[in-house]
Amino acid sequence: MTEIIGGVLGAFGLSASAGLNAYIPLLVVSLLAKFTSLIELSEPWSALESWWVIGVLAVLGVVEFIADKVPAVDEVNDAIQTFIRPVAGAILFATSAKTITDVNPVLSMICGLLVAGSVHAAKSLVARPVVEASTVGIGVPVVSTLEDILATVISVLSVVLPILMIILVFLLIWLVAAFFNRRKRAREKVIESEI
Repeated sequence: MTEIIGGVLGAFGLSASAGLNAYIPLLVVSLLAKFTSLIELSEPWSALESWWVIGVLAVLGVVEFIADKVPAVDEVNDAIQTFIRPVAGAILFATSAKTITDVNPVLSMICGLLVAGSVHAAKSLVARPVVEASTVGIGVPVVSTLEDILATVISVLSVVLPILMIILVFLLIWLVAAFFNRRKRAREKVIESEI
């Protein structure tokens, strides 16, 4: 039973991570499947263990890493990634949920698509514009680097310790909500003082 729960939590974590960066969790899964027994990919997902796929993911990961650090270029990257990140989340959810449970692949892919798409939308439509506007673009590389670190940590924890990963994700959601709530209250106080 704990393996099933861990598999489902891991699937959610990996697809959420894909919403931040499509290639990091795919590369983590590919490398862990290739070199460890932590993940066993069934067909057709075992193609992720191919050296060609690993190489392509590494190159695409480097391209996204660089593009996401440059103000204005990151917006173009996010527009392109609007199609890629949800698909990566769907693949990751299907690969990890299928290794532990008999969840229907279509349902798995829909769940992954929705999770990664939601995280991507929150990142690109809410968080990033606030960072760019409030820091005049200077904060973009810092936030992008933090997102990459977070995507890596969540991806690894999703496979190794999925329970800890879900606690981390809920903690991060709470911190982000508290931050935006504080900013909203501060703006309301400024508006009240001007009236």
